[in-house]
Amino acid sequence: MTPDFDAFYTPAQKAMQAAQGTEALANVVLQAIVSDIVEPPNAAFIESRDFFFLSTVDGEGRPTVSYKGGPPGVCAVLDEKTLAFPSYDGNGMFKSMGNAAETGKVGLLFIDFETPNRVRVQGDVTLSTDDPEMARWPGARMVARVAVESCFLNCARYIHKHTRVEASPYVPAADGSQPHPAWKRIDAVQEALPEEDRARTAEAGGPITQDDYVEKLMAGTS
Repeated sequence: MTPDFDAFYTPAQKAMQAAQGTEALANVVLQAIVSDIVEPPNAAFIESRDFFFLSTVDGEGRPTVSYKGGPPGVCAVLDEKTLAFPSYDGNGMFKSMGNAAETGKVGLLFIDFETPNRVRVQGDVTLSTDDPEMARWPGARMVARVAVESCFLNCARYIHKHTRVEASPYVPAADGSQPHPAWKRIDAVQEALPEEDRARTAEAGGPITQDDYVEKLMAGTS
């Protein structure tokens, strides 16, 4: 079912459409491509992706966008109204998950840079550390469930084509293990790391400097 025009577009968006003379076009596009469910072709596309971009906003209205990578199917379509995805080990800031917990709103952008193609989803989100889908993603710290508000195919004409080289070695293995990231070896963060991570730093060869990390980052070996 297509969302209502007045419910889908905000007053500011409609004012911009009026100023640019695109109200009729915006309504036609809404009717043509936007649905309040994940239709089968979009579901197949979403589940074929091994990354997506996650948009969240905090309680003060400040937005952030985060790249979320994992195995193919890193975001699962549980049914036509529900998506789920894992939150893996990160930098401890919890910007995205903290925002999701605070405002309960997310936007997801799924892209194929090789075809190219893209699908967008907006919805309400809840988080859980004991979700039954946790086992789907070894190494997950929590699972986010998205109640789909809208899903739509998006024009791909400005997407530059890129060729995939290889998958990230940091995607958790079947037992949830993953390599120790270089940033966790930076000397300045050692005291703030959990004991387990400090031990892994020692096993990896000990701390490195910020300059060492930047060198690894620029070389693509971080």
